[in-house]
Amino acid sequence: MIALTLAEIASAVGGELVSGAPERVVDGSVETDSRLVGPGSVFFALLGEETDGHRFVPNAVEAGAALVITERATELPTNATLPADAAQTADAAQTADAPTAQIVVADGYAALAALAHEVVARVRASSADRVDAEGRPAQLKVVGITGSNGKTSTKNMLRTILEQHGATVAPQGSFNNHVGAPISMLRITHDTRYLVVEMGASGVGHIAKLVSIAEPDVGVVLKVGLAHAGEFGGIEATQRAKSEMVTDLPATATALLNVDDDRVASMRDLTAAHVVGFGTSADADYRITGIETDRSGTRFTLTAPPVRHAGDESADRSRSADPTMPGGTDHLPESVDVRLVILGEHHAMNASAALTVAHLWGVPLATGAEALASMTRAERWRMELLQGGPEGVTVINDAYNASPDSTAAALRTLAQIVRPGERTVAVLGEMAELGEYSTEEHDRIGRLVVRLGIGQLVVVGRGAMPIHQAATLEGSWDGESVFIEDVDDAVHQLQDMLRPGDVVLVKSSKSAELRFLGDRLGGVPE
Repeated sequence: MIALTLAEIASAVGGELVSGAPERVVDGSVETDSRLVGPGSVFFALLGEETDGHRFVPNAVEAGAALVITERATELPTNATLPADAAQTADAAQTADAPTAQIVVADGYAALAALAHEVVARVRASSADRVDAEGRPAQLKVVGITGSNGKTSTKNMLRTILEQHGATVAPQGSFNNHVGAPISMLRITHDTRYLVVEMGASGVGHIAKLVSIAEPDVGVVLKVGLAHAGEFGGIEATQRAKSEMVTDLPATATALLNVDDDRVASMRDLTAAHVVGFGTSADADYRITGIETDRSGTRFTLTAPPVRHAGDESADRSRSADPTMPGGTDHLPESVDVRLVILGEHHAMNASAALTVAHLWGVPLATGAEALASMTRAERWRMELLQGGPEGVTVINDAYNASPDSTAAALRTLAQIVRPGERTVAVLGEMAELGEYSTEEHDRIGRLVVRLGIGQLVVVGRGAMPIHQAATLEGSWDGESVFIEDVDDAVHQLQDMLRPGDVVLVKSSKSAELRFLGDRLGGVPE
């Protein structure tokens, strides 16, 4: 976190400083898990559904926290180790009396959001007049990314591109909720040039809150699908929730929309921001063509419009003086052939979103594509190719999460990459949080397995039973479906079942825990 005094933090979060010198400076990491606290950290004691963060305040203090933010005044241990830099603070004597300061707030979650907003605003203001080595504006740029599928992969791709052009902060893993996203924002410093924020939600209003904290310059909507539709209350509610990414963007911002998805494309009517479309459609500003995928990865061509759409006049002026930059004086369309090592035609959409954001911020498409070519995987357990298990068996572990759309895309990829003489095997678990759509969508996936000609289907877990039932009822099929209720049993049966030349897709929601099954089949060390 950037350096702030206790008084400034208390003001930002609307809390009362009950111990610690107001002028003392804090600049350590911000944590909500006491196990991650180190000397100088800020610890938020949050009230969770299963535990109360106030229970772990003593642990945070013992670990050297400089500040704890609580919802009630809490007695702090007095034998905590004083942070090493305490003697250099503005009031060493008072610090020694209270090595860990405390601020009491009404709502810990609201305080976390408020602090993140304050930090982003301060860094944005301090970088307003910053220029890079070539004299181009280098103010902090913020992008928010949402969608039913592809958020984490797109975030990782964009980070890979941007970090070659300036200090970039993006969340690790899927830190995309009301806690993880603010924590990620609080990692920026005054040197940060790019902030990539993944924004997830489980209900209407969640993304709007994250947008109000980060105030993104570009808001990306990838897809509206049935992922988490049960939590949202239906596909229409999901659409409303995802549209919050763009509804409050100002006219100076850019809304980047997947125009291949009608629900996303319709969001252009909901925003004052400049709208840029990407996709395979002929009317896409950034158009994807020629998608191909095989065992070596995914290939496609991305073509940018003749004039860059940025909503950033200062950046436009800097590019107009340099015809090598997007939207320069030659006004020619820019096109690039993209080669990803990552499997799956659906990653063409994710990569195009990342390339487009970077291009809007002045990174040539060819430069971005070169960066993406270095990625060996989008994220752990996402179309991850494993070949360390039984000899001659290839495992694609895509079991971090699953929705009907992502499962269908993974199955299509499996069917596309198989070589003559090989057998395709789909190991599928439950797609969770589908609510009223659950039976219908599991049924649809089972029938798709048959229609794609998958050689063997293994369905794991009671929640995925409709996949097995639908596949067995679909009709004439050279393959067969096996239902196994227990994950451990599935591992043992698959180890006996698999043979050289098999290509195995493992796909399920996180709750089904098939990602660990995939690791075991793929020979990943425990």
